[in-house]
Amino acid sequence: MQTLRRTPLYERHAALGARLVPFAGWEMPVQYTSISEEHRAVRTTAGVFDVSHMGQLKLEGDGAHEYLQGRLSNDLDRIGPGEAQYTLLTNEDGGITDDLIVYRREDRYLLVVNASNTEVDHRVLSETSDVSGEWALLAVQGPEALERLGIELAPFTWRDEEVLGVRCLVAGTGYTGERGCELGCDPSQAPALWDAIVERGVVPCGLGARDTLRLEMCYPLHGNDITPERTPIEAGLGWACALDKEFTGVDVLRRQKEDGPAERLVAFVMEGKGIPRQGMAIAEGGSVTSGTFSPMLQRGIGMGYVPADVAEVGQEITIDVRGRPQPARQVKKPIYERKDA
Repeated sequence: MQTLRRTPLYERHAALGARLVPFAGWEMPVQYTSISEEHRAVRTTAGVFDVSHMGQLKLEGDGAHEYLQGRLSNDLDRIGPGEAQYTLLTNEDGGITDDLIVYRREDRYLLVVNASNTEVDHRVLSETSDVSGEWALLAVQGPEALERLGIELAPFTWRDEEVLGVRCLVAGTGYTGERGCELGCDPSQAPALWDAIVERGVVPCGLGARDTLRLEMCYPLHGNDITPERTPIEAGLGWACALDKEFTGVDVLRRQKEDGPAERLVAFVMEGKGIPRQGMAIAEGGSVTSGTFSPMLQRGIGMGYVPADVAEVGQEITIDVRGRPQPARQVKKPIYERKDA
């Protein structure tokens, strides 16, 4: 039986009565009160997530830039020191080994990768160092997140700064579609930082709300919406691929972009009361990769792959919800948009 790892904030989660579940080899909080309440807190005020299970890889030195430029899909020349970039690690077939965020500091790079892929990514990016144990990571997200922390920060920038008495890497990134930041700190300092954030009225949130929030924004989840068998062109992530440079699998992606993929990842909203779930069949072809009940729209939403000739905003598709055909309509991404945005 696998022994689950625990983050430096495990005791805080247990004390708050969080429901703890296995996730990517870790014992993580899925919710504290309810997924809906935590979701709405992030959309209206601010919430804090423990994401210390995420992996971190480091590379520095004279050849760091060229090494990563030849292996990651996006163009590192587009960012400078103090900036961050969403990018993909692809395989020889153009499939997505992982999606990640890269933070640049001169000739030093920090990559934040999916927890379940840390070992795989480190093996592929063999010149990197796995420094995951050196970091705790908290995500503070929501329209009031930065104000409650007393900081100003532009999206996809980062800097070293003291936050609420703790020295942190402060990054304008996140997985909810809201303004906010991710705070990386020494694991020993994480409990004090968590306490100070919660004392500011920021709501503790679990993985359940993180999933519903990201799906409303159509942010893909590796293992569901993107996999080593799916390409960025199929997944609608071609914008994160600099096809004019060389990286693993780029020739496959160039051809697929030219010819067009056989299937595309689409977003949809259920027309009735049905709630889609991963693996449910789509009558027109393909299947649901992510599905849930949207707390903001108060109806079922999801993403799934369908034949390219079916993939069209506004077109109806049919989801097999536990043996019952339920109509859904394809929508433009993201599924949810703030009305005052």
